[in-house]
Amino acid sequence: MFSLLAMASFAVVVSGFGLLVFWWVFTWGCMSMLFVSLLFWFSPLGLGSCYSGIFVVDNYSFSLMSLTILVCCFSVLASVRDIGKVDNSGKMFVLSVLTLTVVLFCCFSVGSLFNFYVLFEFSLIPTLFLIMGWGYQPERLQAGKYMMLYTVGASLPLLVLVIFVLVDTGSIFYGWKGGDGFVGSWLVVLCASLAFLVKLPIYGFHLWLPKAHVEAPVAGSMILAGVLLKLGGYGLIRFFGILGLSGCLTISMIFCLALMGGGIASMVCFAQVDVKALVAYSSVGHMSLVLGGIYSNTEWGLVGALLMMLAHGLCSSGMFFLASETYKCFHTRSLYLVKGGLAVIPGMTMCWFLMCAVNMAAPPSLNLWSELMLGISILGYSMGFAVFTGLMTFLAAVYSWYVYSATQHGQSPLWVRGGVMMEEYVNYVLCFGLFLPLSVAWISLVSLV
Repeated sequence: MFSLLAMASFAVVVSGFGLLVFWWVFTWGCMSMLFVSLLFWFSPLGLGSCYSGIFVVDNYSFSLMSLTILVCCFSVLASVRDIGKVDNSGKMFVLSVLTLTVVLFCCFSVGSLFNFYVLFEFSLIPTLFLIMGWGYQPERLQAGKYMMLYTVGASLPLLVLVIFVLVDTGSIFYGWKGGDGFVGSWLVVLCASLAFLVKLPIYGFHLWLPKAHVEAPVAGSMILAGVLLKLGGYGLIRFFGILGLSGCLTISMIFCLALMGGGIASMVCFAQVDVKALVAYSSVGHMSLVLGGIYSNTEWGLVGALLMMLAHGLCSSGMFFLASETYKCFHTRSLYLVKGGLAVIPGMTMCWFLMCAVNMAAPPSLNLWSELMLGISILGYSMGFAVFTGLMTFLAAVYSWYVYSATQHGQSPLWVRGGVMMEEYVNYVLCFGLFLPLSVAWISLVSLV
């Protein structure tokens, strides 16, 4: 935590020397911190749980902090050609990503419910700044309005609940366990879940997500899909354990809504024309499985939810990056016009194949193990959810195959037949940097289970 703050302070200081120095300090600082976190993961002593009045460190928080560092670093790496423009405010762009990185890192590490809520809401400010400042279309104003109205409006009941817990019990730390007045209350379940259901999001609370993804720059899309959506799952895990939210009719209703909505969102993917909108709707289906694993109230469900959040954070970030690179080559994201990538940009085709294979849970990816664990935990909760779970798993494979075949096969448009090459080494480093953790799933399983 202190090393991150030190790196942020140093980066702000060197920002006065130029964009290139600022960019390199941020990138290599994140890489160094990621290397240190890997040493903790694979140390012989293991990573235990540590709760204090200020910070909390366990498998859930530490893994998501590592994901935050990796995705935020790669988001700046993916924008290196865009932020180098003089008229594009490169320093402010990197500073916004740096601020968002620090806020997210602190959000996953604090041990107080109130501090978590404050950082949970504060993360919207740099995200909105990225969308409004470096978005592509004038519709980014509407996208920012939708995001703020949905997330802030749904989180107000959570603030009331946190204040009520503080007044009633005098404690708002993660080590506190809910009393009899909290367990099983449908109003408490609704207040504690609503903000996180919008943040995940589940179907019915998702309308802000496709708009924000389509209008955000590549760094905003990568951080939004890779890290910000995981705040919802992490918050549910924390509040679920503290308040004892299990065995309630409200949870069963939310469970049904999430799984049914996940199946509907997976079918909606086939109606999308924009590549980024298709990837955004696929996130709704995957996050529905995460909510099912958390609400199943089993050890396998919680671990499967964590693995799915890690796998989705890496895979969706890679797919949004590839969608951005495809837009730079074809000057469009329409699935009707993006054709023939296999002949025009074969290097990017290989990256598309890897990411689509991981997204459809091909072995031995992390997605496969997480879907197996989540499927077992959801069916253990109720066999009635077998149809929706199987439908989401099947449709995930179909739309992943669909987006790959639609963009990489066929006859390429006339304006890209001149031999567009994927020359930047950064693209390969980023794609394989995201794919490598996804392909070593058994190491993660050994360390988490």
